[in-house]
Amino acid sequence: MAEDLAGELLAIARSAAREAAELVRDRRPAGRVEVTATKSSATDIVTEMDRAAERLLVDRILAQRPDDGVLGEEGAESPGTSGVTWVLDPIDGTVNYLYGIPGYGVSVGVRVGDEVVAGVVINPATRETWSATKGRGAELDGRPIRVNDEQDLAMALLATGFGYESSRRARQAEILRTVLPRVRDIRRAGAASLDLCAVACGRVDAYYERGLKPWDLAAGGLIAAEAGARVEGLQGRSAGEDLVVAAPPALFEPLAELLLELGADRD
Repeated sequence: MAEDLAGELLAIARSAAREAAELVRDRRPAGRVEVTATKSSATDIVTEMDRAAERLLVDRILAQRPDDGVLGEEGAESPGTSGVTWVLDPIDGTVNYLYGIPGYGVSVGVRVGDEVVAGVVINPATRETWSATKGRGAELDGRPIRVNDEQDLAMALLATGFGYESSRRARQAEILRTVLPRVRDIRRAGAASLDLCAVACGRVDAYYERGLKPWDLAAGGLIAAEAGARVEGLQGRSAGEDLVVAAPPALFEPLAELLLELGADRD
């Protein structure tokens, strides 16, 4: 892929994500946000701002690249004809947004074919912007970032998340009971894209989670990988809905071995 195309895609992603971040931040009501719908369960919620932000992202992107495809969490889906697909999460961490917790993200990933080649994640509450293009490293607010070099699982600070269905959450809690005594500690922020970016800039050492959708993973996964993380599933499988593990290379194997032993990629 030509560098000028990568740069063009990243610039469009950054501009659209910034505008969407301003929308969800500035138009959030002072009190409780209204839930307008649910998806996989009663706790998997949608707000009107999710939908408004996705509409904005799609409009801004297709105004500049009308032949591209889109895949959005809130239902925007079009295959396009160019081979480029924009993978959008207008508010990753909607429950945090609902409660006013300043840990939610606008995530814009760009695929050429099946490969993610550019990505931007913005935390509207803090105004931090993570970005990456394939093969050119990752940045936070324009500064290069790199994963930590922790090698000892017992000293590793791990991030994880939980599914929306109660049966999956129960299974994840059982796995966590074994993982927790084997690591330094656990953090649960509530937004997968921000967890992956936290790995990328060294705020946590590693991250794992089952159940991520393409829009949860696309941008943050590229950013973590470009910052030096291995971002994969278990036993050589690609990162995906079964499991995502993101860790520095020396830490990846012991963490993946533990998760395999516990069957963390199964309900």
